[in-house]
Amino acid sequence: MIDETVAIAFNEPVADATFLMGLNAPRIASGAIPGQFVMLRVGPAHDPLLRRPFSICGIRHAALVLILYKVVGRGTALMSGAAPGQRMTVLGPLGRGFSRPLPGRKPLLVAGGIGIAPLVFLAQTLQDYSPVFLAGFRCAAEVVSSEKVGLSGVNLRLATDDGSTGFRGYVTELMASWLGRDAENSPEVYACGPSAMLKQIAGLTAQRGLPGQMSLEAYMACGLGACQGCAIKSSDQDKLTYYLACRDGPVFNARTIDWEVL
Repeated sequence: MIDETVAIAFNEPVADATFLMGLNAPRIASGAIPGQFVMLRVGPAHDPLLRRPFSICGIRHAALVLILYKVVGRGTALMSGAAPGQRMTVLGPLGRGFSRPLPGRKPLLVAGGIGIAPLVFLAQTLQDYSPVFLAGFRCAAEVVSSEKVGLSGVNLRLATDDGSTGFRGYVTELMASWLGRDAENSPEVYACGPSAMLKQIAGLTAQRGLPGQMSLEAYMACGLGACQGCAIKSSDQDKLTYYLACRDGPVFNARTIDWEVL
């Protein structure tokens, strides 16, 4: 884990209100694995006070840490106006990342909205497995450019809620359709997105007895487990009652989470 102030290499739009930022942080880049995240101080001094958590979207040229973000509040609005050369304080890499697929399993990556970020990084490391990547967005304008984020060599299929591009409907419906077309499909599922989407995916994996790894989106104040603010209910009452998303995750085995109370 490294805490340092680094320079912004680029900060470019890749979809409607969505940006890809490159941070020149070779020390963090050298130790990062897919599924981990960083904590960014997005404003000058201590305004905003708390750092913001962002999944690592990839590593470029062994030195640039890529951050994919959507403008949803004051912090990300400040980020969208940051220029190359401007400096930003970053802590990372943090958390537990994804595990490699089990023997004989083909990766099925399922993303909802900005949840595509950690799965882009994962897909880049799973080229030898020929992964299938299902990505869902609300409309065509919000579809993240695969070329700009470095997503290539995968079987990418899109879903939009309004049908403006790709499959018409939720990405969970696209996933169910993809699984249903081949009764012998036995992939290992990797997913990131809103909790409601992950709950549905967890149900689909459980019905079919498929292994699943979920990257949970949670509010984090410290990223280290000290504040206890990102508690996730465990499904195993005989062990931990709660996990901390920042310390025990953000990637979890789908069967270890109590989805009824998430």
